[in-house]
Amino acid sequence: MSLADVYSPDAFRRMGHALIDQLADHLAASTSRQASQAIPYQSPDESLAFWQADATQPLLDTPDAFFADVLARSTRVHHPHYVGHQISAVAPAAALAGLLTELLNNGSGAYEMGMAGNAIERIVVEHLAHKIGYPATAGGVLTSGGTLANLTALLTARAMLPRDIWHDGTGTEKLAIIVSEEAHYCVDRAARIMGLGDAGILKIPVDGRFKMRTDLLENTLARATEAGLTVFAVVGSACSTSTGSYDDLVAIGRFARLHKLWFHVDGAHGGGAFFSPKYQHLLAGAEDADSVVVDYHKMLLVPALATALVYKRGDDAHRTFQQRAQYLWDVVADSTTADWYNSGKRTFECTKFMVGVKVYTLMRLYGDALFEENINTLYDLGATFSTLIKQRPDFELAVQPECNIVCFRYLGGETDSVALNTLNATIRATLLAEGRFYVVQTTLHGQTYLRVSLMNALTTEADLAALLNAIEIVAAGLPVSEV
Repeated sequence: MSLADVYSPDAFRRMGHALIDQLADHLAASTSRQASQAIPYQSPDESLAFWQADATQPLLDTPDAFFADVLARSTRVHHPHYVGHQISAVAPAAALAGLLTELLNNGSGAYEMGMAGNAIERIVVEHLAHKIGYPATAGGVLTSGGTLANLTALLTARAMLPRDIWHDGTGTEKLAIIVSEEAHYCVDRAARIMGLGDAGILKIPVDGRFKMRTDLLENTLARATEAGLTVFAVVGSACSTSTGSYDDLVAIGRFARLHKLWFHVDGAHGGGAFFSPKYQHLLAGAEDADSVVVDYHKMLLVPALATALVYKRGDDAHRTFQQRAQYLWDVVADSTTADWYNSGKRTFECTKFMVGVKVYTLMRLYGDALFEENINTLYDLGATFSTLIKQRPDFELAVQPECNIVCFRYLGGETDSVALNTLNATIRATLLAEGRFYVVQTTLHGQTYLRVSLMNALTTEADLAALLNAIEIVAAGLPVSEV
């Protein structure tokens, strides 16, 4: 095998056609429910043993058999019974865009290496900024996931402090942020990466609907100030990861403006509702935020990772990072120049893949109508599922859902909290091993709940009724084959 063979267009064409056929068959089997399992579960040790054995085999003539094994041993997010983690049932056209960008392999950090990518990224970001309700001067970046985007937003917020932290460091100043106790763990992680520590992460308790208690904001800020902390940002969740609850962004924004704090909205999951006239009211107040994060790879049908970080004032994006890299940016467009076409100045990533192409593909093929329909379908399905749960006396809904995340548990006449936790954890483990439904679990107020994220618009009310039936069968101790 020579390098010329590796780069053979004809070989690529043959392998590509074969792979597309495999993926199309996988998609057909998943969406039609012909594949009986949403997750062909194996334990970590079993999976490792399989691939360790595979790695000892002779070299392949084609990758077909390897690709088939990967497909057979992976979770089927396109299966209507996949109701697990918050990851998109990818639109096939967006996946093809991913193949395009991976072969091109054009990084976007410097314009010459990302000519198409940087221009497309700007269009995608400005389009989302318009949906948020931001002015024409808004701007931002696309990046690899909500964790990185939230960290970048908080670094930008910190850069707004009078002290030049980029050059001088934090010194002895004790910095802090305010966030809901139900916020995604990545906000806590970002704060710790920034050196805030336990004392610098001020977590506000939530109410009975798992929303931030905004009535506690003033007192929290006053106590922090008395303790010598400099609070520089407040984060609103839109929505929380565990329950899908949207914080009151209007109240948080009012508080932030009063105290001149940076207001950031983590809309990684729920920000997709900006595209839905029916559900965008859940994001009321986000238009007043200084920055907003939205994951396209959650509710907007794009492969992971694809996240937008949008600033109300586009120039703020250029304040975050301030070092020079002469080999990337010329003297005219150095690191202090607010040029939009060198995205490496505004993100951690330098060799950043062409993430905007996947989003733009769907925009050009289907327009916003696709995003709107997906949001409406899945959020409506969340309400439908909650109704099914309330109709069955052996089930308990944790909180009325606002979106497509639904938390519930099986009671079956049990009242002891410890026994209930064990029962529901066992139900979830049994379903996982059987594989026909993929659900996850969460802990709310110390209690174990089953949790579904309805990520597939092909999931139906009948599928959800079948899930509840399966839970009842498992809870009754009947053979898994009865499911």
